[in-house]
Order: sequence, then structure tokens, then C-alpha cells
Amino acid sequence: MSMFLYFPTNYVWSLSVNAALESGAKLGEIDEVCKPLLEIAKQGNDAGTQAFFDAWVGLGDKLLGLAEEDEARHRLLSAGEKLQRAAVYYIVAERMQANSFGPRKALYRKALDCFNKAQVLMHANCERVEIPYGDSHLAGLYVRAEGITRPAPVMVCLNGLDSIKELLYTTQFTRQLAQRGVALLIVDQPGTGEALRLHDLPAVHNTEVWAGKVVDYLETRGDIDARRIGIMGVSLGGYYAPRAVAFEPRFALGAVWGANHNWGEMQKRRLNREGENPVPHYWEHVRWVFGAKDMDDFMQKARHMCLDGVLDRIKVPFLVTHGEQDRQIPVEYAHQTYEQLVNSPKRELKIFTAREGGVHHVSLDNMANAGAFIADWIAENLGGRVA
Repeated sequence: MSMFLYFPTNYVWSLSVNAALESGAKLGEIDEVCKPLLEIAKQGNDAGTQAFFDAWVGLGDKLLGLAEEDEARHRLLSAGEKLQRAAVYYIVAERMQANSFGPRKALYRKALDCFNKAQVLMHANCERVEIPYGDSHLAGLYVRAEGITRPAPVMVCLNGLDSIKELLYTTQFTRQLAQRGVALLIVDQPGTGEALRLHDLPAVHNTEVWAGKVVDYLETRGDIDARRIGIMGVSLGGYYAPRAVAFEPRFALGAVWGANHNWGEMQKRRLNREGENPVPHYWEHVRWVFGAKDMDDFMQKARHMCLDGVLDRIKVPFLVTHGEQDRQIPVEYAHQTYEQLVNSPKRELKIFTAREGGVHHVSLDNMANAGAFIADWIAENLGGRVA
């Protein structure tokens, strides 16, 4: 099974299309703005990203205008749907740009405004939360478990290198987990989303310093069972989540959607052109994420991003998943993570194959079946329901 390559010669641009589709975008709308970009996409990942930006912003602006017309007629649910889709298009445009691209920050704020207003208009099961962290806070989106009157189990969900909480929230997985009686808290951890863009909080290798603050917050909520707090990560979250479980004993369970056992080693391999990049302007992006002053500084920080010698501390159930055709992170890393979970009382390795789909990075080719598998495993091991 292959990923939908809208841009046949450009994996990075096509990955953005797939991410948008999994987050509620409409193919007809995407085709309208991307068809004129087909030729420029052949010039490589970095060239033409401003043309990509302008096209997707224009699509978001069109939906924003249509939403305003709906709102003027008091059709607030319709307005909310369009605003949420506009936010997705703005986010896709923003995440493809280099940090030095001037309009990026203003568009990010516009995306947040559209998304937050959409949730209000649609009365969505989505609560914005702010978790104290240092002199600032970590922003998150909290989704209540459905059909639960007693304190519910909850999964903390972490971004990857370049995803943000709104993009993860709009995937089908959010609903899949809530349906199974498990709450969800999607966090913009340091190095991602609001933490990076609005508060200048770079990524750190010792996940537990901020993951513990997230648990502190969840323990204050009356609708959460503090004995049933799990954590999962997508993509680079496949490093962060296992590290958090290893050093924060209050987590009752862990999972990764895309293993990332030795991300530091992977950067050396990327310098040798092994593995696809997730975003254009990759090296500028990772230096920004880690607050590195130059490449030497970045590589020094990245070398700490390795799970060797860490995972034997994990003594709770843990799920490792990976797509067999992942072109960014090798499947060997999933096996390494699984093999080192020697003290987990229930470890499971799931490699998604062509039969069920979801074979590419974080199953962006088809998240439906992969997401259901992960949600079922979480529900079975955290006290949710699968029927």
C-alpha cells in the first residue's frame, strides 16, 4: 500500500496533503489550490514553499469568509465546521515554512483563533487548558471520555517534531479514544506548537521535567482517575513518551505511534541523506525546535535523544507501533524499543502492514485502522471499553 502522493515527485509536500486529509480537509478543496503547484513541487522540498503558503492561506481565507456569512445568518454549526477546516489549512501552510519566514507567526495566531472559535460555535467536546510550567505554561486540548459518569482514565498525547495539538485533535483518533471511555489531553510540549511559537520553550531530552507537571495538573481534575493516566507520542513523541514513562512513575501505561528509539543517530543518517524529511528547510527547523545556535550545537543536543539504557525502568504495559513502509524513521527502531522493554508486564509490538493500512509514518496514509488498534489496546489496558 502506498501513500497518496498528490505531488508524485515530492514526498514532503505530499505528506502535508495526507496530514490535512486525516485532519478533516476536503480533497476537492485541496485539489483546487494544489493543482497549480504541481510543476513547482518538482523543484524540491524547499523551493516554492512560499507559493505553497499563499495557496493554502488563500483556501483558509475563503473558508473564513464563508464562515462569516454563515455566522451572519446565525448558522453557527456550519460556521464552526468551516472555521475548523480553515484552521487546518492555515496550520498546514504555517508548518511548511522556515522559522525565518516573516508571516509565519501571524498566521499561527490566526489559526489558533479560528480553531478556538470553531470549538465554541460547535459546542465541541474540547476544553483548552493551561498547565503551569516554569515561568510560563503548556497549552493543551482536553477531550472528555464519552458515556462516563465516574472518574475516567486519560491518555496524554504528545506531538512529534512538527505536529501541533490542533492537527492531532482533528484526526479521527480523538473520537476513537473518547468513544472507548478514555479521556484525552493533547499537549503542545516544549519544542512544539504554542510552547515553541509563543513562549520560546525549546525541546529538551529529559521529558520527565515537563511530563511530571502534566500529571500534577491531571491529578487536580475531579473527572480523572489519577491511578489511570497513560501517555503516548506520535513520531518524535515516540522518543518523548517512553522517556516520560521511564522516569515518571505515576504513568500507568505508555504507547508510541511510530517508534523513535535513537533520534540522535537518525540525524547523522539524515546528513548522509538516509530517510525522508518531514518538513522543508529541515535543518533550520530542528535548530529552532531545540534552541540550537548552530549545527554543532544541535547535533550535541540531539545525541541525548536515545532510549538505550532507559527502557528497563518501565514497569507498566507498553505498546510499540510502526508502519512497515515508514520512509522517515526505520522500522528497526520499533524492534529496539520493544526488545528493551524487558520489565514491562505487558509489552506489545505492532507493525502495521498493507493488509490493514497505516504503513507509512504515523499511519498518515490511512490512520483509521491503525488508530482503532491503538485505541482498543489503550482501552483494554487502561480500563476503557471496546464494545
